[in-house]
Amino acid sequence: MSTTPATARMVEVSGAEALWLVEGSSLGRLVFVQRELTVVRPARHVWEYGRLVVRTPVQAAAVPVTAAYHVDEIRAVQGTGWTVTVSGPAEVVGDPHEAAHYRRALTGWTHGPHDTILRVHPQTVTGFRLARGTEG
Repeated sequence: MSTTPATARMVEVSGAEALWLVEGSSLGRLVFVQRELTVVRPARHVWEYGRLVVRTPVQAAAVPVTAAYHVDEIRAVQGTGWTVTVSGPAEVVGDPHEAAHYRRALTGWTHGPHDTILRVHPQTVTGFRLARGTEG
């Protein structure tokens, strides 16, 4: 029995399938540029009304005009899984009642100034399935 990971190949999926994969998940990473450096933060999310609502440990003032959100499920040993990136305009959820609702619905890691609820309005969606490949 071999313990080396299987090789995988990436197969692009449609935007609809990519969003379906995101909707079926709850954990991802917010990715944005701050002071010319790429910042990656863990996040919880929910897909609602064509938008991604994200809870992440980032100061609200640091949320950029545009952000990317990355979600994946990788099974390295089997060489299978999927990866999706959604990018578009981002905005902080400013209404305190709406933000409180999402704080109850999306568990977070931090509280206080580094606990932000935001919306990402998808403009670009890219997704890939990782399929078992053949060596050769």
